[in-house]
Amino acid sequence: MATVSRTVAAPPDRVFAVLADGWTYSDWVVGTAHIRDVDEEWPQPGSKLHHKAGPWPLSLHDSSTVLSCLPDRRLRLEAGLWPLGSAVVDIILEATAGDQTRVIMHEEFEQGPLSWVQNKINDLLLHRRNVETLSRLADIAERWDGQR
Repeated sequence: MATVSRTVAAPPDRVFAVLADGWTYSDWVVGTAHIRDVDEEWPQPGSKLHHKAGPWPLSLHDSSTVLSCLPDRRLRLEAGLWPLGSAVVDIILEATAGDQTRVIMHEEFEQGPLSWVQNKINDLLLHRRNVETLSRLADIAERWDGQR
């Protein structure tokens, strides 16, 4: 499992507002090239965002599904990338002093071929990817005004 964290200079409700706007995911999730559609109910449990991941012409079309959601506190997703598999991504928001948020992100492959290759190299690659993902999320949340 890859776990990363970062302190963001924005309150939890503002960080969550970015998470709650499914159309922003290709802006901050490393590897997501394009958001094709977002269910109206996003980020309610069971809702999906439909994405394209990877470089053209090798990009894959799949979706991510909300497993659970506690507004301003936590978002848990199953992120699909078939035929490679899927991962469970858990994003936890903790309020800290000075109107900041500690964002903790856990990701673990759950299904498919990627789950069969659980090793330190895999974890290192996920770790580096997710450090950059949280950096991008922080950049957006720190400047978020409710508009894309």
